[in-house]
Amino acid sequence: MMKESDPPWKPTFIVKPDGGCQGDGIYLIKDPSDIRMAGNLQSRPAVVQEYISKPLLIDKLKFDIRLYVLLKSLEPLEIYIAKDGLSRFCTEPYQEPTLKNLHQVFMHLTNYSLNIHSGNFIHSDNANTGSKRTFSSVLYRLSSKGVDIKKLWSDIISLVIKTVIALTPELKVYYQSDIPAGKPGPTCFQVGQEFLCKGHLTTTLKHILILSMGF
Repeated sequence: MMKESDPPWKPTFIVKPDGGCQGDGIYLIKDPSDIRMAGNLQSRPAVVQEYISKPLLIDKLKFDIRLYVLLKSLEPLEIYIAKDGLSRFCTEPYQEPTLKNLHQVFMHLTNYSLNIHSGNFIHSDNANTGSKRTFSSVLYRLSSKGVDIKKLWSDIISLVIKTVIALTPELKVYYQSDIPAGKPGPTCFQVGQEFLCKGHLTTTLKHILILSMGF
């Protein structure tokens, strides 16, 4: 996985235990052989992803974007995207991952449930400030710095659509197994999608949460 244009570059990996939530058990590694065997890896597999080492920063802090998507229908596919979402901020100034800072979760992981325990966590009644704020406030901040917000939104919408299309076959299995044929009334899926913006404003899908299926 070496980049030809940058021979010294080596990827960092983020390990996410299967079935985990709220940042529980997530850690960073430089060498795939460093995956922890604690907790019986065979009974609790993990997802290993390449860590995005050059994220877009605000006030020197890494952040992510969570948006909510409503699937009203699978056939035909009908998708609604919430106009606003959440942005969760780390609480330590970001540095690219090294062996010395891989363990610093407040720098690398945006999970609210982790950062709330940081002494730098900022509680705010204002939705536009603090360590957890509205995505619209982040867009406003980026716009003031000259970022093309329309293009950013367009990229996110495109990524949402592609992700839902990829998920559709599995969602149909859930739908057919849990909803009797011919059942009247509305049915829908609520899906949370988390995104990370790279420093050059490329939007990357970070995580998918199938939060609920409504009847």
